[in-house]
Amino acid sequence: METTDSFILPGLKPVLELLRENPGRIDQVVCRKGGRSPELLEIQELCRRNHIHYQLVETPALDRLCRSDRDRGGAQAHHQGVVARLASISTISLDELLTSAGSAPLPIIVALDQVKDPGNVGTLARTMYALGAGGLLMPEHNSAFLGPAALRSSAGALGRLPIARATNLARALDEAEERGFTIYGTGSGPSGPVLNPYVEGLRFPSVLVLGSEEKGLRPGVAKRCSHWLNIPFRRDFDSLNVAQAGGILLALAAAHDTLHKSLSDD
Repeated sequence: METTDSFILPGLKPVLELLRENPGRIDQVVCRKGGRSPELLEIQELCRRNHIHYQLVETPALDRLCRSDRDRGGAQAHHQGVVARLASISTISLDELLTSAGSAPLPIIVALDQVKDPGNVGTLARTMYALGAGGLLMPEHNSAFLGPAALRSSAGALGRLPIARATNLARALDEAEERGFTIYGTGSGPSGPVLNPYVEGLRFPSVLVLGSEEKGLRPGVAKRCSHWLNIPFRRDFDSLNVAQAGGILLALAAAHDTLHKSLSDD
């Protein structure tokens, strides 16, 4: 778990108050295993109600979390059996993202399926913002923490790019398709035509779904993709990481779009 003094909130009362008043500021809650106090039980109930991931750990893990915070310059923290990790990036609703993405310079939403490396997400966000992409869609759980590491690698782009969190990514893709977005998966898909992005442009507006380098897309997410993009390699090589693959696909989509507009003007 990544921690800094700016993003750790320890203690029963502070965490409980934030959950009651502004749960959107919380990315994750870590609770002491076996704790049965009324406050801890209410914290877990509020996490479930607000779709906030919480984890049960032994006391030494909480101690290490707070010790790391102190070693980075924070004050001595008394966790009282609970620590919240605060989200550093504000998000918008899925409806807002789908509405705004259609008018972006490059009307593509990038959806990340269980991509957990914050450096990759930050690097990809930097490319997305520069090329005019419509925004980023991430699952609420099992995604990279958009904290200091992601912010550094994005060079500030994460603070400017529209970002939405989905409780269920597959259902979010269904909603995007109903709103007129074409859903593109990456790699060799189980169904639908596999397109060469060097040759084929994308239909706009669209959602480009990227999975983790190790596992790719989950089956339930892959089923929502109507088209598949596969980057042809000119040398024998295993794979690209998500930031590299996403950057290439976005750049190719932008190039096709620019060429199409140029030919239309002529």
